[in-house]
Amino acid sequence: MSDTVERIKCLIIGSGPAGYTAAIYAARADLKPIMYTGMEPGGQLTTTTEVDNFPGYPDGIDGPTMMVQLQQQAERFGTQVRIGMVTAVDFSDEVGGIHKVTVDNATQIEAETVIISTGATAKYLGLPSEQKLRGGGVSACAVCDGFFYKGQDVAIVGAGDTAAEEATYLANICNKVTMLVRKDHMKASKAMQHRVTSTKNIELRYNTEVDEVLGDMVVEGLRMKNNETGEKEEIAITGLFIAIGHKPNTDIFKGQLTMDDTGYLITKGKSTKTNKPGVFASGDVQDKEYRQAVTAAGTGCMAALDAERYLVSIDSVEEINTPMY
Repeated sequence: MSDTVERIKCLIIGSGPAGYTAAIYAARADLKPIMYTGMEPGGQLTTTTEVDNFPGYPDGIDGPTMMVQLQQQAERFGTQVRIGMVTAVDFSDEVGGIHKVTVDNATQIEAETVIISTGATAKYLGLPSEQKLRGGGVSACAVCDGFFYKGQDVAIVGAGDTAAEEATYLANICNKVTMLVRKDHMKASKAMQHRVTSTKNIELRYNTEVDEVLGDMVVEGLRMKNNETGEKEEIAITGLFIAIGHKPNTDIFKGQLTMDDTGYLITKGKSTKTNKPGVFASGDVQDKEYRQAVTAAGTGCMAALDAERYLVSIDSVEEINTPMY
């Protein structure tokens, strides 16, 4: 472990739309932010081939390119973007206290404010054929990618409210939606179940699992297996949507920050404030409802504003009088 300690005003943990937007706003407020990207610089959007619903891109943009551009914009205003993984944290309970962070089990950072934007990781089935075709027809976000399958036949895996909501969303734009439910019942609320069962172009398959995703470069079909009878059946589809949940990337903050039963960080009211003064959370790490790039970017902006106002309150920086936009 390094003997040298770096003292900074604003540390951003994690990249993606939330982290980069926070960096843009923090840098413009002269907080001289330093960002550690984590193991997946750019977050979930780096696995998305086409982003068609982010404002300002009339012709769409692929996810990796968008993340590169956001990083360049953050760096343009003075953000230091560093490749590295935060491996330990020791957040202060005191207003004006110093938060201690370890990067890659070696580098020591002391920060007056910390913005957490570590995101959440979509859960997948783990099949090799599924992983091979991620970005080629396999998606974990129907709202993000459903548009590309307009008028086509698709399938969705899941049984909860999110799966039901995404199935009905897909049914509005796709020709047919085959919904695979592993058990003999859905766990979605009664209202959401009714919405699914009353939608004519959704076919429910109970006791059914994915056996294989078919296709070389893109999804061409699906082999399903009835887990009661063992019977297998193939259907032709062009898109497979996995809706079995997300895992927030918050393990490192357990015991330090308040989170719900599934690990999402809890923020105060409409702010990005956590239970530790000077520590803020933005993006999917604290949002299990929307999980969109544009909402993540919005909370990144909020976190930077909250951090700047916090530093003003402890007389660490002078109040910024210039517009933040």
